[in-house]
This record gives sequence, structure tokens and C-alpha cells, in this order.
Amino acid sequence: MYKMAIVTNDIPMSPGKLAAQVAHAAVECTLKIQKKNPSLLKKWIDEGQKKVVLKADIDEMESIRKKADSMGLCTSLIRDAGLTELEPGTVTALAIGPAEEEKIDKITGQLPLK
Repeated sequence: MYKMAIVTNDIPMSPGKLAAQVAHAAVECTLKIQKKNPSLLKKWIDEGQKKVVLKADIDEMESIRKKADSMGLCTSLIRDAGLTELEPGTVTALAIGPAEEEKIDKITGQLPLK
């Protein structure tokens, strides 16, 4: 089983803004994995593209990103452009995967759902 985890910063955002940031992260990681490991991408798509959206503070997000990178997992850290609700450069989302569910859970299993 494969999945992608998207970790969001625990800052106030409208539902639409949050959805856009999660989508940015998911799309960017999908495009990266398409180049890096197309067979893994196909397996994830064939299984239904499982995703989970979690929340963490900014310090946790950086630690999680480093851990995922050290495990060789695909990551995508999203920083807002600052055109609407947030200051430019605000970290909003971190996508990890797609990858084997067990690997994702080792890094994000302790985080609450968003």
C-alpha cells in the first residue's frame, strides 16, 4: 500500500487557502516522483492515490522534512507567494511521498489529522 502525507502548518488560513496549499504540495511531489520513480507513481495511482492531511508546527515540519529526505523520500515544501492571506515566504504545507505507507507512517504517524 502506498500513500502521500501532506503536513500543514498550524496557522490560520481560510479553507480555500488551505486547500490550495495542500494541492500545490501534492501536485509538486507527484511531478517529482513521476521523473524519479514512475513505477512507484503508477502503483500509487492504481491504488487510488491515498492521501492524508496532517498538522504540525513549523519546527516539526522542518524536522519531518529532514527525516523524510534522509530516508530518500520525495518531499515538497510549499512557501506562500504572499498575494492574498499570508506573508510572502510563509511555509504552508509539506508533502511526503507517495511512498510505502509504512515509511510515511514512521515519519508522520504521531501527527494529528488536520
